[in-house]
Amino acid sequence: MTPALRVAMPGMLTTVQDLGRTGFQHLGIAVSGALDPVSLRAANVLAGNPPGTGALEVAYVGPTLVAEADDVRLAFAGGAAPIALLDDETAAAGTPIDGTRSVLMRRGEAVRIGSLTDANALYVAVEGGFAIEPVLGSVSTYLRGGFGGWHGRPLMADDRLPLVRARASAREEWHLDGLDLRPPPRLRVIVGPQHDYFSEAAVAAFFANEYVVCAGSDRMGMRLAGPPIAHLRGFNITSDAIAPGSIQIPGNGQPIVLLADRQTTGGYPKIATVISADLPALGRLPIGARIGFAPVALEAAEAARRALIAEIAGLSARVAPLRVRGADVAPRLMDRNLISGVVDAHG
Repeated sequence: MTPALRVAMPGMLTTVQDLGRTGFQHLGIAVSGALDPVSLRAANVLAGNPPGTGALEVAYVGPTLVAEADDVRLAFAGGAAPIALLDDETAAAGTPIDGTRSVLMRRGEAVRIGSLTDANALYVAVEGGFAIEPVLGSVSTYLRGGFGGWHGRPLMADDRLPLVRARASAREEWHLDGLDLRPPPRLRVIVGPQHDYFSEAAVAAFFANEYVVCAGSDRMGMRLAGPPIAHLRGFNITSDAIAPGSIQIPGNGQPIVLLADRQTTGGYPKIATVISADLPALGRLPIGARIGFAPVALEAAEAARRALIAEIAGLSARVAPLRVRGADVAPRLMDRNLISGVVDAHG
C-alpha cells in the first residue's frame, strides 16, 4: 500500500501550499502559495526538507491525520493551536505537542490539531513531502481555480495524501527557538500607486486609523472594517496589475488587502501596498485582529526585505535537538523504548 497520511477529520480549511505558482500571471493565473511563507519555510527546515516543499496550511481549526506508513515525521510552525499525538484516531486524549518542532508518528497513530488561537495559519510539513503532481510547477492549491494541491480543494474526510517516503529517517527530533511571529504594531506600506484618487486628508486618515480583520476575509483578500476612506476621483480605474499586499478601496470605502490567491488585475484604486517584508505577518493575521498601516520610503522597504531574507537564511542555524529540552520529551522517549539511555533507531 502506498504510504500516506489519511485525513480522519479535515478541520475547517486545510490545503496543500508551497511558495506559489510564479510566472503565469500574464495568463490570469494566480500565484497562490503560503499566506505565511516564513512559517512554511520553518516547518520544512524542521522536517528536513528544502524550504519550498509543499506542506499543509491549516486555517481556523485543524485536521486529525492518521499515519498509514511504517512511520512519518511531521513538523509544525506558525500559529498556536493545541496539538496532540494519539495512539489512534479514536483516542480522547494524547501526548501534547509543542509548536515549532518535529514529531515522529508510527503506523496507526494520529495527530489532532485544534483551533488556532493567535494567527490565521499553521503549517504542517512532512519529511520528504507529499507525492503530489505539480501543476505549472507548483503543488499550491488555487481554490477559486479548482486546481493544484490535492484535487484543487481543501482536504476532506478519508482523503489519503500520498507520501514520498515510506519511512522517516533515523534521527532525533528537532525544535526551532527564537522565531518571532508577532505582527508589527503597524504594517509598513509604500503609498500608492493610486493615492491621487484620494484627498490628502483621506490618506492621512487611512494612516491614522485602525482597522479590524473581517469574517469575509479569505486567501484572496483580507477585508477590513473601520472609518471609510472617501474617494476624490471615483472608485473605478482602468484595470491594472495587482501586487501582493495591494490595498484596494472599493465603493464602500472599506479597505481590502490582496493576498496569495489575489486576482491578477483589478479596477479599484489602490491607496497603498504592504511591503514584501511584512507580507508574512499580514498573512498570519486572524479574523478579529486590529491592524494599522505606516508609510515608509522605498529605501526602508528594501532594507526590510534584506533583513527578512537574512532571517530566513538563518532558520537552519536555530534548529536544535529536542532532547536538550529535557522533561518536554520524556513521555515520548519512554514510549520509544528508552532502556539504559538507548532509544530505538526510529525514535
